[in-house]
Order: sequence, then C-alpha cells, then structure tokens
Amino acid sequence: MPLLTVSDLDSAVEAHVRVTGMEVIMNHGWIATLAPPTDHSVQVSLITKDPTGPVNPAASLEVEDLDAALAGARAAGLEILYGPADEEWGVRRFFYRDHDGNVVNVLTHL
Repeated sequence: MPLLTVSDLDSAVEAHVRVTGMEVIMNHGWIATLAPPTDHSVQVSLITKDPTGPVNPAASLEVEDLDAALAGARAAGLEILYGPADEEWGVRRFFYRDHDGNVVNVLTHL
C-alpha cells in the first residue's frame, strides 16, 4: 500500500475522497487509510508523521511471518531503520531502506 506524506490530514483526506470516491477505513489522527467502498484490498494511506519510526515510509507491506521478512531484508543487505517493534495500534513492524533509498514499512497484525 502506498503512503503519501501530507501536511494536513483532514484536508488531504477530504480531497482524496472527493477525487477517488474512496472511503476512510481507518483514521488514527496521524494516518488515515482510504479504500473503495466495495474493495478494501485496494488501499492508500495518508500520513502526517509516523509517531514511532524515524521517517515516514513510502509504502507498507503486510506479511504473515515478520521474522522471515526481517531475515530476508537482512540477507539482502538492506538497512533496517526501525524495529522490529510492537506498536500500540496492534501491529508488529520494521522499516527497511532499499538500495534506491525507498523506505518500506513491513508489518503483521498482532
């Protein structure tokens, strides 16, 4: 899922909902996720500032086995920027930076 960094979450949500017809399926006040009303497998998140990570990621990937994903990231020589960490909003996650500088949030729901 792509994550777009925004300066004002409320106005960004309003604009993206108007343009895309998506609905808000999650809003924590610092991040909101939008999806089409009939297909929640297609999502985009709008984020102001990640509350625990050192930077805003550009994408989030949900995996079933976070430990295997972390081992794969390390084996690929990727920089681990954050985590793994259990977050109060119900996910365990880590951030990696790929070889082109993209920061990816890898998570699993607890």
